[in-house]
Amino acid sequence: MPLTTRRQMLTAAAALPLLGVPSVLRAAEPDLSALRDITGDTVPIPLEERRARIAKAQSLMKAAGIGAILVEPGSSLLYFTGLRWGRSERLTALVLPVEGEPCIVTPFFEAPRTREGLVIPADIRVWQEHEDPLTLVAGFLRDRKLSGRPVGVEETVRFFAVDGLQKQGLRVVSANPVVRGCRMIKSPAEIALMQKATDVTIAAYRFVHPRVERGMTQRDIAALMDAATVKLGGEPEFSLVLIGEGAAYPHGTRTPSDVAAGRIVLMDCGCAVQGYQSDVSRTFVHGTASAEQRKVWDQVARGQRIAFEAARIGVPTGQVDDAVRRYYATLGYGPDYALPGLSHRTGHGIGLDGHEPVNLVRGETTRLAPGMCFSNEPGIYIPGSFGVRLEDCFHMTAQGPRWFSTPPRSIDAPVG
Repeated sequence: MPLTTRRQMLTAAAALPLLGVPSVLRAAEPDLSALRDITGDTVPIPLEERRARIAKAQSLMKAAGIGAILVEPGSSLLYFTGLRWGRSERLTALVLPVEGEPCIVTPFFEAPRTREGLVIPADIRVWQEHEDPLTLVAGFLRDRKLSGRPVGVEETVRFFAVDGLQKQGLRVVSANPVVRGCRMIKSPAEIALMQKATDVTIAAYRFVHPRVERGMTQRDIAALMDAATVKLGGEPEFSLVLIGEGAAYPHGTRTPSDVAAGRIVLMDCGCAVQGYQSDVSRTFVHGTASAEQRKVWDQVARGQRIAFEAARIGVPTGQVDDAVRRYYATLGYGPDYALPGLSHRTGHGIGLDGHEPVNLVRGETTRLAPGMCFSNEPGIYIPGSFGVRLEDCFHMTAQGPRWFSTPPRSIDAPVG
C-alpha cells in the first residue's frame, strides 16, 4: 500500500463519494444505548517509561556518533515528550541531546501551552516572530558543546528546518537509527494500549455488521462505525467502506455503490486509544455468498495464516510477504503484484501511526524481534468483479507472533 497513511489518504479523498469518510450520520440516528465506553481502565504511558525512551535514544545516539536529534510535532514528539502539537509555519521542535535534559524550541506566545502539554522536564527556549528558531537550536547545541557533532533529523522533518540547520553550519544526518531504534520495539504498556484500541474496533464491528441493510451507502456504514467507535471510547482514525466492484481496488474508486443482495462489503477501520492505533479489515456478503466469493475469501484467510506462521523471531520481514506470494502463485494469482492477486505489501508496522516502519514487503531485511507490531492483510483483488481483504494486527513475542484480534473463520461469521 502507499507510504502515506490511510488517514491522510482519506482526508484528501473526503469529497469522493466512494471513499467519503462520513461527517454526519443518516437522518435516523442509530440507537447506541447498548454500547458503553470500554477504555476506562486504560493506563497512560508512565513518566518513567518516557524517561527510559529518552535514555535509550541517547544510548543509540552515542552508538551512531550523533550529537542530538531534531523532532517536529507528530507521533515521534508525542512518543518522547507526551506533547500533542500540530505543525505550522511556526517551528516547535524537540532537540534531544546525546546527554542531559532535552530542549523544546517554540514561539514565545506558545510557551504556556507547551509547558502545559509536556509530561517530561525540558529546557524551553522561545523565539519571537521576527527571529529564526533555528538560531535557538544552534545556540542550544553550542551551550551543550555539541555543535561540532552531526544532528540527526527525524524522517518527517520538513525541508525548511533541515535547510535552516545547515545554514547554521550544522551537519545533518538521518535520525532513523535512533528514532526507529526506539519506536519499532513496543513496550508492554504500548501493546496494552494497542490491544485496547483493537478491542474497541472489534466491538464496533460486532455492533455494525448485523445493522448493515440493503440500500445503505458506504457513507452510511462508515458513519455507523464511527459513531459506535466513539461510544466505545475510541477516537476514529479511518472508516473505509467498499461495496461490490469497488472492493476490487484496495482504496476504492470514484464510482459509488450501495448494499444489495449478494454484494461484497469490505470494511477497513481503525481507531486510537491514547494515541495508539488499531487497524482491522473485514469482508462479508450481504445475503448469501456465491461460490466464487466464498472461495476467494477462504484463500485470503489461508494467506493470512501463512503470513502469521512465517513471522518468526529472527526472520527478515520481507520473507513474510514472500511466503504469501508463493502460496498465491500456486492458485494462479499474480505473478508478483499483477492482478488478479495481491497488489500491495502483506503488511505494515503500526503503533502511534497507522503505518510505521518497517513493512512486511519483499526485500525488507530487518529481522523480526520481540515488541515489533504489524498488520497482516494479504488481500486478493479481482478487477471488474470484487476483492477480499482480511486484516488483523499482531505483535512479536519471544515465542512468536500473537494476534491483537482473532481472524474470522468463515465468510458466514465475518466478525467473530
